[in-house]
Amino acid sequence: MAEDYSKKRLITKKSENFSKWYLDVVLNAKLADYGPVKGTMVIRPYGYALWEAVQRYFDGLIKKEGVKNAYFPSLIPLSLLKKEKEHIEGFSPELAIITIGGGKKLEEEIAVRPTSETIIYSMLSKWISSWRDLPVKLNQWCNVIRWERRTLPFLRTTEFLWQEGHTLHETPEEAKEMALQALSWYERLYKDLYAIPVLLGIKSQSERFAGADTTYTVEVLLPDGKVLQGATSHILLQSFAKNFGISFQDKEGKLKHPYPTSWGLSTRSLGPAIMVHGDDNGLILPPKLASTKLVIIPVLGKDNAKVLDFAKKVKKVIEEFKSGFPGNVELWDSDKDSFGWKVNEAGEKAPVTIKYRQLDLEAERIEQGSLEKLGEFVEKMLEREQVFLYDSAKNNLEDNIRQAADFVEFKKIMSEKRGFIKAFWCGSEECEKRIKEETKATTRFLPLDAKEESGKCVYCGAPSKHIWCFGQAY
Repeated sequence: MAEDYSKKRLITKKSENFSKWYLDVVLNAKLADYGPVKGTMVIRPYGYALWEAVQRYFDGLIKKEGVKNAYFPSLIPLSLLKKEKEHIEGFSPELAIITIGGGKKLEEEIAVRPTSETIIYSMLSKWISSWRDLPVKLNQWCNVIRWERRTLPFLRTTEFLWQEGHTLHETPEEAKEMALQALSWYERLYKDLYAIPVLLGIKSQSERFAGADTTYTVEVLLPDGKVLQGATSHILLQSFAKNFGISFQDKEGKLKHPYPTSWGLSTRSLGPAIMVHGDDNGLILPPKLASTKLVIIPVLGKDNAKVLDFAKKVKKVIEEFKSGFPGNVELWDSDKDSFGWKVNEAGEKAPVTIKYRQLDLEAERIEQGSLEKLGEFVEKMLEREQVFLYDSAKNNLEDNIRQAADFVEFKKIMSEKRGFIKAFWCGSEECEKRIKEETKATTRFLPLDAKEESGKCVYCGAPSKHIWCFGQAY
């Protein structure tokens, strides 16, 4: 049973129990709460503000490249899903099916959207007829339903929010270029907004998206040594276009089928942003992601009016500065709570005095006569914090990429340290299965720049050409 966080503010230390710490932070920081249906999550205003920051950032990237937002229904006739055999087989265990509507049994069962390829392609078949109609570049911001067995706020929930991009192209080369471009957008988002370094690669056949010819992945290292698939892009099988009757006349008048891609990033990406940067004291968010960039806490005493007037002046100076970090500057001027409580609530360590939330630097004092420089100072302070968080995460990632020469070493690393393990793999699904059964590690990806080498499979010893990255999935 979920604990009642409305009456207490206890946070388990991250260094003592990482999983419990994560739940404590999500609930105590009022990012999210449990929904009434098992596995669902209510995203509270503070948490949703983070998702809005993601939307603003990502929309800016994709629209510059001609991607346009649209919206398609969340209810999909089951017959549409069945048109692509591999696709429906991959999603069947997670489908939510509606059989009754308006008090009557439906003539055809309806699936609640697990992803939108099928409904989008059924519509594109009406809109595409010529090479002049290509490429198609669509994106939608929406919710999806996937009936998960094990859930955790943000990371794995029955219903979650995401963006899903869908494109059609004349040639397979254009489709590949699009899928890789989407991958680069995700890498940039994680670095610039989340201050998290990621690894990029290609999924194995067993791990690829249902209905994809190739799946590219963004992989994230978490503080407990486990890894997370942070976003994906796919070159889809051309059967999607064929099965939905999407064809076009090329410049020579020949009838052809286009090459589709899809790519997505969801609210599960907020999980690593919370996990990677937080500490024993609670939540730490990169300044570019946080909706509240700065908290002003006046030290109230005998002359409260004078102190509050000065605090308001400080707030105005900062807000009027043309900062590269748009966001809220909050003034906590209520006399209902003690100064100490406000400091704890803000996550600060000291009390114009400015203290970094994460950087281990002395508090810096700004004299009243220098307030005109305060806006510039705050901007530089936030930039410094953003860089510090990224560099810390990058150092941790680099320290937790290891190479295993044999399976004995592989098992030892995975049982003691986890992280990413680089090892030769022969490509056999049987070896892949055995490795997972014995270590809980899966093939995370083949690096994009992987070169053919001569080696032996870490499990069976058979000749192998590539070094893959393995890890324990969250």
